[in-house]
Amino acid sequence: MIRTIVGVDGMMCGMCEAHVNDAVRRAFEVHSVKSSRRKKTCVIVSENELDQERLKKAIGEFGYDVTEIRVEPYERRGLFGLFS
Repeated sequence: MIRTIVGVDGMMCGMCEAHVNDAVRRAFEVHSVKSSRRKKTCVIVSENELDQERLKKAIGEFGYDVTEIRVEPYERRGLFGLFS
């Protein structure tokens, strides 16, 4: 699994976070997505690496600016991660 951390500028409220989450879910099949206006990030967990240009476009269509994209391996942790 892959974790993609996206820097997102322009989120001002909870609805903005929801818009970014929805944009990602519409563009890609993901396990989870969580945006934070305070941290100015969107963290995405997916099975495969995401197309970065497509990701920028999906978020940008809602009026938000992607400032950076970092990709790293993701491994489930905790009790339930042991059995999957």
